[in-house]
Amino acid sequence: MKLWVGLGNPGAKYAGNRHNIGFMAVDRIAADHGFGPWRRAFQGLVAEGRLGAEKIVLLKPETFMNLSGQSVRAAADFYKLAPEEITVFHDELDLAPGKCRLKQGGGHAGHNGLRSIHAHLGDGYGRVRLGIGHPGHKDAVSHYVLHDFAKAEADGLDDLLRGISDGAAALAAGDGPRFLNAVSLRVAPPRSSTTAEKPVKEAAKAAPEEDARSPMQKLLDRFR
Repeated sequence: MKLWVGLGNPGAKYAGNRHNIGFMAVDRIAADHGFGPWRRAFQGLVAEGRLGAEKIVLLKPETFMNLSGQSVRAAADFYKLAPEEITVFHDELDLAPGKCRLKQGGGHAGHNGLRSIHAHLGDGYGRVRLGIGHPGHKDAVSHYVLHDFAKAEADGLDDLLRGISDGAAALAAGDGPRFLNAVSLRVAPPRSSTTAEKPVKEAAKAAPEEDARSPMQKLLDRFR
């Protein structure tokens, strides 16, 4: 059994915020993979299901971001899970929008949700870091993360969430590279080789032939 935690703030007011991308990720996994209904437990919402051979418990803490560790600790104690069996999906300022990275252990980089989990569990849990980009100045961070994704970001966000869902079974099986590849195929699908070759051929076709005449021959030809 594994516990996957999506970080965010509860309530409709925050539902579309950049800070809530962790909630969005586990919601997409639950919907696409036939998890059971969300129910209240551990100061949050819980849904259970299977991904391949693994039983997965999804958790959305409703303690607000800064106290997420209380909910995660309660669930971990109930299921008797070590930090290594817990993965947290969270927003990451230091990654560009659409980027996704995996990390096991390490610091919280000032993220309040991770800071709270550190305080309750230590730093040994896994993370799925979901890029939201940086507003450019640290004083703008709070305003930035607590506002909704821009309309222009909607397609990229949907691709990222679809990729996470596509790769969920690989992540559950511990195959990080295959999970990240599934995300990449949604976010940046490979271009077809035929389209890449076409402009090269056209460019070659349009290139003028080299003039092999000597300067004297060119001058004589002008007066003919």
